[in-house]
Amino acid sequence: MRFLHLGDIVGKPPRDLIRKKLAAVREELQLEFVTANAENSAAGSGINQAIFNELRAAGVDCLTMGDHTLKRKEAISVLESESRIVRPANYPPEAPGRGSTIFEIGMGARCAVVNLMGRVFMQPIDCPFHAADRILRQIPRDVKVILVDFHAEATSDKQLMGRYLDGRVTAVLGTHTHVATADEQIFPGGTAFQCDVGMCGAMQSIIGRRIECVTEAVLTGRPVSYEVAEENVELHGTIVDFNPLTGRANSIQRWSLSES
Repeated sequence: MRFLHLGDIVGKPPRDLIRKKLAAVREELQLEFVTANAENSAAGSGINQAIFNELRAAGVDCLTMGDHTLKRKEAISVLESESRIVRPANYPPEAPGRGSTIFEIGMGARCAVVNLMGRVFMQPIDCPFHAADRILRQIPRDVKVILVDFHAEATSDKQLMGRYLDGRVTAVLGTHTHVATADEQIFPGGTAFQCDVGMCGAMQSIIGRRIECVTEAVLTGRPVSYEVAEENVELHGTIVDFNPLTGRANSIQRWSLSES
């Protein structure tokens, strides 16, 4: 079996590409399920109900979030009412939403998706390692396939999480930096790992935002709206082949798709 985890979706342009192409991609690659980080999906920051519905209808089985989870009030109702979206499990327990979810993936197997957020160079938050231990204790033993989206800045933070969870989850895949790393590998315990799976957005940009806006903000120090870029849109993510009986990963590879 195989799944695809898409990197941070930045605004409407990559959502349009997902809507047009994902069904064919699922069939061509014979994917059992598709997950995606959607914390930047609403004009570059947050999510709302309409976008959640759009991505689910396009073929995304579960959405993960990150540090922009609650940038929009509209996200609260989505997090509270929908089971196919998870926010960082190390958010305060009073925060809306859930840190993990479980759904059917075929052949009688189930998959758990866990969302965690790093602390290095990020906003203050509870320990993601303790949160991971807590969530894994709660997942039923018959759920063998476990995907962890670790939304973090520092590669060392991500590598440590991958090593910490090796043998306990199917994959630890990083998001947040919007730049795909070339360190995809299978750890000794059978866990697939990559520091960052990349971004779904415009390549002619600064990590998905218009170059002119970011340049002005940096050179002048003025408050500038970081508008979403629209040129040369690509989807980036990672495919993991796994054994549904053991939950162990067999292989991992980077994946991308351009508009053309």
